[in-house]
Amino acid sequence: MNGFGKWMAAFSLGAVLLMPALASAADTPAATVQPGGAAVKTDGQAAAELGLLIGEGSGVTVEYLAKGTTRIQAAIISLRLQGKLEAAKAYEGTDSFADANLAGASNRPILAFLHGNPEYGWKGEGANRFNPLAPVSSQQLYKVLLETLGYRSNTDFAYKDTEAFASGKGLASIAGTPALTNSHMAAALVESLSAPTAMGHSLFDMLQMEGVLPATAKLPAGERITLRHDAAGDAYLADGKGLTLYYFSNDADDLDACQGQCVANWPLLTADELRIPAGLDSADFTVVTHANGVKQWMYKGWPLYRFVKDAKAGDTLGEGVGGIWFEAKPDYRVMIGKSAELGSYLTDSAGRTLYYFDKDTPQTSACTDNCLANWPAYGASAGKVPSTLNAADFGTITRPDGSKQAAFKGYALYYFVKDTKHGDATGQNVNQAWFVADPAKFTGTTAGQVAPAAPAEQTGKTYRVDIKDYSFGSGPLTVEAGSTIIFTNFDDMKHNAVAVDGSFAGPLLAKGESYTIKLDKPGTYDYYCQPHKSFMTGQIIVK
Repeated sequence: MNGFGKWMAAFSLGAVLLMPALASAADTPAATVQPGGAAVKTDGQAAAELGLLIGEGSGVTVEYLAKGTTRIQAAIISLRLQGKLEAAKAYEGTDSFADANLAGASNRPILAFLHGNPEYGWKGEGANRFNPLAPVSSQQLYKVLLETLGYRSNTDFAYKDTEAFASGKGLASIAGTPALTNSHMAAALVESLSAPTAMGHSLFDMLQMEGVLPATAKLPAGERITLRHDAAGDAYLADGKGLTLYYFSNDADDLDACQGQCVANWPLLTADELRIPAGLDSADFTVVTHANGVKQWMYKGWPLYRFVKDAKAGDTLGEGVGGIWFEAKPDYRVMIGKSAELGSYLTDSAGRTLYYFDKDTPQTSACTDNCLANWPAYGASAGKVPSTLNAADFGTITRPDGSKQAAFKGYALYYFVKDTKHGDATGQNVNQAWFVADPAKFTGTTAGQVAPAAPAEQTGKTYRVDIKDYSFGSGPLTVEAGSTIIFTNFDDMKHNAVAVDGSFAGPLLAKGESYTIKLDKPGTYDYYCQPHKSFMTGQIIVK
């Protein structure tokens, strides 16, 4: 969560929000927001409490969860699930994998045990090698978890179909991840507890029957929030059944905006407790109590809804409906608010109103010193935008002090210091110079309309970036202003190229497909592959 998001979360506790538009009585109670508190538990917390993850040093910390998971770590965890870890630690056999020396001395008996007992799911990776320090993929982990559940590779499912088979057993939260973190591991472990074994009962029941979990252990309760990926590869929130969760633009102005038939079409996310992926921040989840007393879960200040036409996991039929309903994504850089008075307007990811200054010109802010104290610069420079907007319209400008400020169509975006609670837009038309930005109507400022024309475009060359082996190549690519860059994917896995500053965002490319951009402005453009952003990055330097 960014600094302002945390400020907003703190401010919103107990805040009295706007009265429903249709309320007729002055004493009608308004919607109120409270923190989720102990009712929100992460997968990391649940896995630690059950002893499925031990962590290191200080235990299962945020730092531990952010670390990459190695094959030996995953093997140890799977043996713990199968009740064989102590036997593996005490194993005295000497026949092992050829690269067992790469593991620590305490782990070498475990590798020898796995070598001698391939039925526990770890057969190595060819040439009698285990690669203990290599990252583990979701496909590899799901194979082992399925075998823990009693399903056999090459009998019940083919390895290439592992993730499809796992999805049918309710295991899908980390699917498609080539290199897991311990956060992914926590999500998969907690998810697997409710999965059915080949014998018919749940893995949780089996672990209790076999003494791996104590009889006093409790299955994590509540509605499970999962992270799924849409056709573009973007992460979004879904419920425990995989049904997509949505934001409603009208909620930026009034948290009681969805009433009557709206609720029938867009059921509210209600539950006594939530279980969330380890990578999400529990402080981002709050509860709004509506004027009618109904409680609804919120994420980053936005109430969460399902869509009645989404019939199965992965359906996203509500995306973009009416230009006001959007997938609840954890990494929006802007959102769209809407009110009867202002129409549609840009907000930050938590729903706080954003403004433009009519005296600004393209790529330049005229707001400094005391002006900037009253109209703080909005700094978000990365993240998704709602599907009805063009990602290429969002970028950054460089302020006189060298800091970056978010921009829309080349014009700087600001907060207003007097907007203190959800739904505030008190900066509108201040001094007849400050306005909300309607993304469909905004074409620039008055000052920008009379600004001098930009210099003629420079002519550049054509360069190619070949995407191979999960890499954009070694080192930065240096090009001339006006150059064309062609990204071509040579991997079986889909990849794309997304600029950190939002200057370009390519679609997911299948093998053999290409995506072309043109960079006219000198500068340094850092970029990444959205599905593999933790390790697939590149840089283009435009001179």
